[in-house]
Amino acid sequence: MNPYRKDFPILNQDPTIYLDNAATSQKPQSVLAAEQAFYEQTNANPLRGFYDRSIRATEVLEEARRSVQHFVGAAEPEEILFTKNATEGLNLVAYSYGLSHFHESDEILISIQEHHSNILPWQMVAQQTGAQLKYLECEADGRFLPEKIQAAFSERTRLVAMTHVSNIMGRVNPIDEIVRQARTCGAVVVLDAAQSVPHMPVSVRELDVDFMAFSGHKMLGPMGIGVLYGKRKLLDAMPPFLRGGEMMESVTREGAVFAPLPHKFEAGTIPVAGVVGLQAAIRYLEAVGWEELMRREEACTRIALEGLLKIPHVRVLGSEKAVEHGGIITFVVDGVHPHDVSAILNEDHIAVRAGHHCAQPLTRHLGLTATTRASFAFYNTEEEAEAFVKSVKTVRRRMGYAE
Repeated sequence: MNPYRKDFPILNQDPTIYLDNAATSQKPQSVLAAEQAFYEQTNANPLRGFYDRSIRATEVLEEARRSVQHFVGAAEPEEILFTKNATEGLNLVAYSYGLSHFHESDEILISIQEHHSNILPWQMVAQQTGAQLKYLECEADGRFLPEKIQAAFSERTRLVAMTHVSNIMGRVNPIDEIVRQARTCGAVVVLDAAQSVPHMPVSVRELDVDFMAFSGHKMLGPMGIGVLYGKRKLLDAMPPFLRGGEMMESVTREGAVFAPLPHKFEAGTIPVAGVVGLQAAIRYLEAVGWEELMRREEACTRIALEGLLKIPHVRVLGSEKAVEHGGIITFVVDGVHPHDVSAILNEDHIAVRAGHHCAQPLTRHLGLTATTRASFAFYNTEEEAEAFVKSVKTVRRRMGYAE
């Protein structure tokens, strides 16, 4: 029996087996209650008022920022910027750092595994600055070979953007090697941690990345809140991404003096209720503990992976080791479109994702156009993993195949 399921109201409403956690996670009652409590007890615009409730809203905001700082191991709370999601964080780096730092002679290196959120911003930067965009390609099982990593860098490499964990392959990428190579040519490292932060301990100082973006909604938190970490020396030198209220010290007819970090990058009203919900999500994850969380996710992944590998006409992408999937299992069924696979599983009340998963360059690199993906969280059960395998076994028969 999974003791955590009782904390998630939606998991107890219907028979759905939710296996789309890489897209968004479900929310525990403590997160829902934290948001509601803010609106019921503290709601006011932070940073703007000198009355008690506004001051309290500001205190709540900055307390949550410190929670995020400790959660990812940042050196100081000013290095934590609140964004709408990981996508906005990556765009912030592209617009504020990329457009002001790159020239025609420079190279931007990204991996073929990137989500579109970590491809399109760098395509834009390359188009507008004349810098060259290069791709680091992976093997069929998702590995990045050391010799290919080394060969991808040059004295012209100025930035490398890479996902910590691919939303298709699930494998943890060798960020230590990426950072080491980047330091040899003075390149900045941008990490997309949307798929890693919810499932494993991540320390920005241990990784030594320069920027890291992730979303709250994938880690039990609310939709509409994300985080960008950046090293202070870089953030201080960057122009604002958005301009408006609360991101300036003073404004004249001719210009403005911008506020210090982190407010320079947080124009407009901050979604404090979302920030409070994110803090509650962090507290919940810390209470569960990474060892327990990873053990439960790996147990479900192992059952599902081993089961799929035994089914004829089913091919799993990536490693054959459950520990190298990060709770993500992406697969194809011969002769059946992934949309049909998803629809059939839905008839059995199993929710999975089908399509290109916002990573079309990777699917094409693997010789595919679409796949089906099941992704587990610690609140899933081994019985759900078994039910998933059982349902996949029936797909070809239900599509009219003899076997």
